[in-house]
Amino acid sequence: MNQHKRRPPGRRGPRLAVDLRAALGLTGTLLRYLSVSALVPAGVAILYHESPWPFVAASVIAFGAGLGLERVGAHATTIGFREAYLVVSLIWLLAAVFGAIPYLLSGDPQLDRPVDAFFESMSGFSTTGSSILTNVEAVDHSLLLWRQFTQWVGGMGIIVLALAVLPRLRVGGRQLLESEMPDTEGDSLAERIRTTARRLWLLYVALSVTLACVLALFGVSGIDRRMGLFEAVSVALATLPTGGFMPVSGSLAQFAAASQWVVVVFMVIAGINFALVYRTLVRRRWRRATADQELRLYLGILALASIALVTEIWADGLETGEAAVRHGVLQVVSITTTTGFSSTDFASWTTFAVMLLVGLMFVGGSAGSTGSSVKVVRHLLIGRSLRRELRQTLHPEEVIPVRLNNLVVQEKTLRSVTAFILLYVGLFVIGTGIIALDTAVQGPSLSPFDAIAAAATTLGNVGPGTGVAGPLGSFASYPDISKLTLAGLMWLGRLEVIPVVVLMTRNYWRVR
Repeated sequence: MNQHKRRPPGRRGPRLAVDLRAALGLTGTLLRYLSVSALVPAGVAILYHESPWPFVAASVIAFGAGLGLERVGAHATTIGFREAYLVVSLIWLLAAVFGAIPYLLSGDPQLDRPVDAFFESMSGFSTTGSSILTNVEAVDHSLLLWRQFTQWVGGMGIIVLALAVLPRLRVGGRQLLESEMPDTEGDSLAERIRTTARRLWLLYVALSVTLACVLALFGVSGIDRRMGLFEAVSVALATLPTGGFMPVSGSLAQFAAASQWVVVVFMVIAGINFALVYRTLVRRRWRRATADQELRLYLGILALASIALVTEIWADGLETGEAAVRHGVLQVVSITTTTGFSSTDFASWTTFAVMLLVGLMFVGGSAGSTGSSVKVVRHLLIGRSLRRELRQTLHPEEVIPVRLNNLVVQEKTLRSVTAFILLYVGLFVIGTGIIALDTAVQGPSLSPFDAIAAAATTLGNVGPGTGVAGPLGSFASYPDISKLTLAGLMWLGRLEVIPVVVLMTRNYWRVR
């Protein structure tokens, strides 16, 4: 008797649950569009009488690679969430590879090693702002603008990621998706997503242009003589995506107090849910903004941490008067929003001050902002979940729903928040261990706190660390394994961990 089951007519053999052709095809399309971004610094290179060919070559290479991937998925079906996880993970990885090409072709001695070029590029596209440059002023203007532009493109891209993919993760993208969708029943979901993304992109561009104009005006009027047009544009390209790269050494320390205060305001805005910013600034719905519980907690954290830090540095005699207030507020806002700017060498401050700033690396901005790290809404929900568990210990039969903005949060959402935080902490511990072990063998000599800060600042996409990688230093002296580990943490942190971790599970690649 034949024991083999007969295969239904017309049915092919086993297939992966994920449609690789569709995922690669969409990745190719996105890479092809991304390739055009390299033409912007090419124009700047011509303006400054520098070579545009590294950018033109990078654009051509990326366009060709994207076209090739598109052909692979030419006849593929529409992608689902399985494919979307692979697409967003691949495109950020390929973007970093693409962004490294101009660095390698430029001939700059600080960026001529593939590991260093990849690190700098990943730091830009992930809006981290960590750098291996030790002499920023020695780099060509066009290459510096490319550094800034990669942050701006990455920050804009994360808005689309939040709209299109992160709704599946229930906290993060979903809040942005549901809070600003146009109420048009006749429109398809895809059309509403496109409409929302277009509005938020326009807001993103408008805020960037506004900041650049204000800073340039400071330069022209003499309020900030160090602020030229190139510097003003560069700061704007780093602030709204909460990036942190700067075209000069010392970050914001060289610029006037007025410029620093304006940047603080825009950093605060960049750390707010962009849909909420749109409703507040464009639609004038102020009441909904003031009632948003995540926004209130976000602003409360900034206020309390600023008071604590200003008090500490003033009492210790590090700064006094307006300077103490400005440095304290700027560093708190910069670290919490994961921008990573600095107005002074905070790594030389007291132990309490530095520990406070490193602790803020785990806070992050609001969901739906360009900020990264854990995000305020997750802290809010995990806190309320813990409070419920404590209360149910005393009243086991009481039903206590967790609410956010007066809406009941589903239990599966709370589980996803818990899973994210556990994964985040686990990756942080693993990253810290690899860095500590690698640097202990190959150097430089790091303290345990330096290793902790390095992992925290890259996983949270913040930027500066402590020790040799402090706000006035760089990661140039870290060994290659540590640099690749840090770049991996940037990648994981920017994509909010889960889309990448899902790819590492057996179930994702199962055969159906």
